[in-house]
Amino acid sequence: MSKDRRTAVVAGALFIVATTASLLGRVVLLDPILKGADILTKIAANQNQVAAGALLGLVAFFTSAGIAIALYPVLRRYSEGLALGSVGLRIIEGVLYSIGAIAVLSMLTLARGLVEAGAPASSYIQASGTLLLAVRSWAGLAGTLAFYPAGLMYYIVFYRSRLIPRWLSGWGVVAVAMGFTASILVVFQAIIPMSAPQIVLNLPIFLQEMVLAVWLIAKGFNPSAIASLKGSE
Repeated sequence: MSKDRRTAVVAGALFIVATTASLLGRVVLLDPILKGADILTKIAANQNQVAAGALLGLVAFFTSAGIAIALYPVLRRYSEGLALGSVGLRIIEGVLYSIGAIAVLSMLTLARGLVEAGAPASSYIQASGTLLLAVRSWAGLAGTLAFYPAGLMYYIVFYRSRLIPRWLSGWGVVAVAMGFTASILVVFQAIIPMSAPQIVLNLPIFLQEMVLAVWLIAKGFNPSAIASLKGSE
C-alpha cells in the first residue's frame, strides 16, 4: 500500500470515528440529560453516562483535528496555504470543543458535590451549573464556526486537484455553506440550537462526510491526479 493510499484510509477512518463519537457522546448520552430543569440532579443520577459522553466528546474533538493533519501531506502539494489553514482551524475547533467537554466534566464535579453533601442545590450552585452549560453551548457553536471554513479549504483543494470526484468535493462546498449558515443563524438567535432548521441545514455535511469517508477507504485518491502532479515536478 502506497503512502498516499494509507493517508486516504487513515483520513477516512478518522472521519468515521469523529462522527460516531460525536453522535454517541452528544446526541445519545449527553443531550437527554443536559436539557430541561434540574440538570445537576439528573447529572448526579447519571454520572457514568455523563462521564462517558464527555470522554467520547474529547475523542471526537481530537480525531476531528487529526483529519486535517492526516490530509495535510497530500493537500499541501496542491495548495500549502489552504492545507495549513485547514489544519490550524481544525485544531482551534478541537480546542473549543474540548472546552465544552471540560465544562461538562465540571458540571459533573458540581453534581457529585451535591450528592456528597446530601443537600439540595443552592442558588449559587444552580447558577454555576447554568453558566457551565452556557460555556458548553457557546464553545460548541464557536467550534462549528472554525470547522466550516476549515472544511471549505480542503474541499476547494479537492475540487481543484480532482483527488476525489468533483461531484463529491462540490457537494462538500455546498454542504459547508449550509452548515455555516445554520451556525450564523443560531448566533443571531434566528433559529434555536438543535432545532429542526439547524438539523436540516447540517444534514448534508453529515451525509457528505460519511460518503467521503467510505470513498477514501474504498477508493483512495484519484491516481491520475497524483500522477499528474508527480509528472509536473
